[in-house]
Order: sequence, then structure tokens, then C-alpha cells
Amino acid sequence: MVCQPGAPAQRAATDCASSGMECRRLRQDGMRYHAGIGHTTSGTRRSHYWNYMLIITIKQGKEKSLLGQSWIYASAIEKVEGKPQEKMKPGSTAIVQSSAKQFIARAAYNSKSQIRARIWSFKEDEPVDHALIKRRVKAAIEKKLPAIKKAGENQLLTLIKGEDEGLPGLVVQLFGGVQGYLICEFNAGGVDAWKVAIVQSLMASTGCVNVYERCDDLMRKGEGLPLIDGALAGEEPPDEVMLTDNGVRYALNLKTGHKSKFR
Repeated sequence: MVCQPGAPAQRAATDCASSGMECRRLRQDGMRYHAGIGHTTSGTRRSHYWNYMLIITIKQGKEKSLLGQSWIYASAIEKVEGKPQEKMKPGSTAIVQSSAKQFIARAAYNSKSQIRARIWSFKEDEPVDHALIKRRVKAAIEKKLPAIKKAGENQLLTLIKGEDEGLPGLVVQLFGGVQGYLICEFNAGGVDAWKVAIVQSLMASTGCVNVYERCDDLMRKGEGLPLIDGALAGEEPPDEVMLTDNGVRYALNLKTGHKSKFR
């Protein structure tokens, strides 16, 4: 199945239906996407956990295997507690705890994925909110600023590679410098749920006003996410661009990621 672009209203309706998020349309600065509400956590005391998120309990003896890992598979999970609707949302924020009820991490939970949870943070005092998303995006972009400033109109830069930047499942490329296009793939439930905050932070950090969502069919199917693509802000990229890589020029479809013959 190939991702089908749709009208902005159709894209918003699809996103909302799939995630269960309350949403509203944004129409400012050329943005064409919806805002998700209700993903902010508050506090770290257990009395607060039930109000805001799911609780994932890890099987006894499996805790050490999670240290330094970004993914949690179903085989490591004893149980998941929380509201049924939250369990069904791809990317719902969850507290991960040991069998002794000790805090391990905050993660994005997805019952539809073989990777049941992707770690956001191992810090108990670091909530998953807009501030965290902004920090992670800003930090990732700052590392690439020298390359961004030097980027030519036919260059493609990879700015964010998922777990490397603490944004599991997110891939962001920039074509043509700040006057060009940001190409984003939201390949996991967590970053898909925070799409609006991510796009806003990317635009603010790079100065690029054109943002396009590219769909990786295989990845999104595996996450139980709708297969959608299209402009999230500004203009859509052309169907084909000429890319220069190590002195070699070839044609690239930014919307699909497919390269054509060398020219």
C-alpha cells in the first residue's frame, strides 16, 4: 500500500481518529496540521501516575537488560496498567517500573508494535512534555548548524536520526539549506503523537518554513499508524530534485526518498 496524500482536513481527521487525541486545526504561518492535547505529564510521585499515563511493570529479572536500551519488547513486560483508551493510543506516555515498583524510565507505549515501548528518558524528574521535545530538537539542530549554514541548494543533510537524538522513530532531513525543505518521517507512535511540537521546534530551530511528512509504509504499518504524507507547513517539495553527493549528481524524489539514475 502506498501512502496517499489528502486534503489538510482529511489528514487531520485521519490523525485524530487513529490517535484518539483531542485536536484543533492550526492555520498560522502557513502551518497545515493539528495540535494534540493531553500528552503532558506532571510530577513523579506514584499518586500522580494514574492521572496522566500508563504504568508498565517489567518482569522480575528483566530490569538489568533494559539498562542503556531504548526499546522494550513485549517479552520483558509483566503487565500494563491504566485507562483502556490510553492503552490503545500509539505513543501514549507510560511510566516503566520494576517488579518492585521502582522507577526505571518514561516511555512511549504502543500495543500495536512489536517494540512495545520506546524510552523517552531514564530520569524520574524529566517529564515528557513540550519542553522536552523542544530541548531535544534544539540540541540536535545545534550540532548540525555549521553544516546547515554551509549547505548548498543541491545538498541533503540528515539532521535527526531517532534514538541518537532521544527522539525515537523520528528521521529528519534538510534539502537545499534553510531556503529548502525539511523532510520528516514519524516512524513510531511516540513521535507521531508529538508531531505538532516537533514541527514547531524544527521550524524555530532551523528557520526553514517548508516541512513535508514522508511516509515509510513498512515502518508505520508495523506501528499501527495511518499511511499518510504531505506538506505539514509551507510548500510541498517538487517531485524531483537534483542532489549533489561527493561531487556526483543524481535525481532524488524527496517525497518518497527514491533515487533515480545518475545524470
